[in-house]
Amino acid sequence: NEPNSHARPPRHFDEYTASGFTHFHHSGTGAIGFYYNYFRVTPLLGDLSQLGTRWKLEEETAHPGYYSTRLENTGIRAELTVSPKTAFHRYTLPESDIARLVVDFSTGGLDFDDRKTIPTRGEVYKLSPTAVQGCILMEGIPVYVHLEADFAPKTCHLFHGDTELDRSELILEDIQSDTLRSFGAVFTVDTKTDEPIHLRLGFSLRSAEQAQANLQEIEGRSFDAVAEELHSTWNDYLERIIIRGGTEAQQQIFYSALYHSLIKPSDCTGESPLWADNAPFFVDFATMWDQYKTLLPLILSDYPERGIDAANAQLNLAEHLGEFPVGIGLSTNFFRFENQARALGLHFITDAFNRRLDNIDWSRALRLMLADIRKERNRDFTKDGLAHPFTHNLDLADACAATARLAEHLGEQQAHDELSALARQWRNAYDPATGRLGESHYYEGGAWNYSFRLLHDMAARIALYPNEEAFVADLDLFFGYGQPPVKQPEIPSDGEYMKWGFSLNRFEGFNNEPDVEVPYAYIYAGRHDRTAEIIRAGMKFMFTTGRGGLPGNDDSGGLSSWYVWNAIGLFPVTGQPLYLIGSPIFDCAEIRLGDKTFTVDVSENFDANIYVQSAVLNDQPLDRAYLSIDEVHAGGKLELTMGPEPSTWARDHRPPSFPT
Repeated sequence: NEPNSHARPPRHFDEYTASGFTHFHHSGTGAIGFYYNYFRVTPLLGDLSQLGTRWKLEEETAHPGYYSTRLENTGIRAELTVSPKTAFHRYTLPESDIARLVVDFSTGGLDFDDRKTIPTRGEVYKLSPTAVQGCILMEGIPVYVHLEADFAPKTCHLFHGDTELDRSELILEDIQSDTLRSFGAVFTVDTKTDEPIHLRLGFSLRSAEQAQANLQEIEGRSFDAVAEELHSTWNDYLERIIIRGGTEAQQQIFYSALYHSLIKPSDCTGESPLWADNAPFFVDFATMWDQYKTLLPLILSDYPERGIDAANAQLNLAEHLGEFPVGIGLSTNFFRFENQARALGLHFITDAFNRRLDNIDWSRALRLMLADIRKERNRDFTKDGLAHPFTHNLDLADACAATARLAEHLGEQQAHDELSALARQWRNAYDPATGRLGESHYYEGGAWNYSFRLLHDMAARIALYPNEEAFVADLDLFFGYGQPPVKQPEIPSDGEYMKWGFSLNRFEGFNNEPDVEVPYAYIYAGRHDRTAEIIRAGMKFMFTTGRGGLPGNDDSGGLSSWYVWNAIGLFPVTGQPLYLIGSPIFDCAEIRLGDKTFTVDVSENFDANIYVQSAVLNDQPLDRAYLSIDEVHAGGKLELTMGPEPSTWARDHRPPSFPT
């Protein structure tokens, strides 16, 4: 069966197993089969015919920077850690005359038929009895490796299929799926010493020599020292947000979510295969559609030094390609995901601008952003006034509104006026008879999912209805207020029930990105209480500890970062200089924003007290459910008092709209 996140999935495995340990991992996206999970390392007690065997994982232990497990019925313990461009393996093996450590260059993707990928070219070179170099061409990108065994192997051979080769190089051209056989390097291990064996791997996207140089980062360092340094680095990152209160489970979910939010995108500066200099280069914007609403604003806000580099990497890629891709992975097909959205890179760049980040050439940024909007693909929007699908029309309109503010800041009045006129075309996608989006082809959603997204001019968007009450009534219908309950379906047995459920046009839950921000649309109609009810229910019932603790595919941190924002009580509006105030679950959250700290203090914060009764910002009463980016990033304190019933707080003050 196909993997899915739209219902209770069927059981695929009876237990957690592994055939080895791979590199270049993804962080939960649907297209994982197109790349990743390369260079599988497998400890074996037997010959090469055992490659691909799956062993049950026992005694698993994991924390940031370290993983360990035992392989059932083998006596093998595996431990792994990494540094920025290397991997470090440690294996403890039982005494055996047939122990091997195999590095398989042929693997990629997942163990589903349509989720696998293969190298189209491969080369492996034995440099010495303990060192091997090589390269695989995956999705058009060369991935180089230099690996060294930090033990004295009895033998070191290259292999192809089940055969160990008596030569020092192996070059495979024009590999096809029907001709692919495993290939790589195999070390036979003397296990009579009772000492763990270590394998270090350095990686590069440019050359084998650079992979070897990268490996020198951990030259002469112990496994434990590398793991401890990485653990310390992760602690520094996670301590950018300090929380107090909540349950132990809520704290565990929060920091797990924050950790998952920081795995991608990946900093590959100095490794770009597209240009020769060391200008910033990031991969795993995979995809912008998943990341631009919650994940990227989190990085720009709490990790501005990383955000600046990531923004400059986007500009570098836009200059190289002539436009901003929607998805950036380890693949030369930068436009594979163009059906998802348009102009999302412009939202990211303007989010950096709204946070007043330094070391970004804003004139260059505006030039590239204008070129992106004016490209031929967007002619349906720029010339005809309506892009299909209609979500793309909204993407472009919002991007134009955000870019217009940058143009105004730079004194580019002509560009500002052009963009402002285009931004008003968001209206063309809406049916004036219903106030909702018209029929179109929608990506992983429908007209209802996308109808209530937060636009740059929410006042005008709500005015498509006779009044605010009618807008709220439509939102209530979408979220299922006053409607009979449904049961959670299972796939594939409940196929017809699933179809009926989709026909209801109700909110599916926070298992996908089309409408993760929609609970905050209520605030623009004075109903913060509804926002509180929905996001509190989502955090309580859809996120938990342990495996399967997310409501769906994490999509490179898209869902995890949603939890982070909502748990601390602030929510970014992408492309706009705003944070909306939610319903925090912790008594206190201290958020480091560069050299400033913003604190959210919450009193009377019990499980039943989900509604804000009053608010104070820097000792002054606050009767609005939003803060400007400047207010938050200047540092200070927001104090919220909670209660069990809805109040009149923020009923009379709406977040600003940005009409053009």
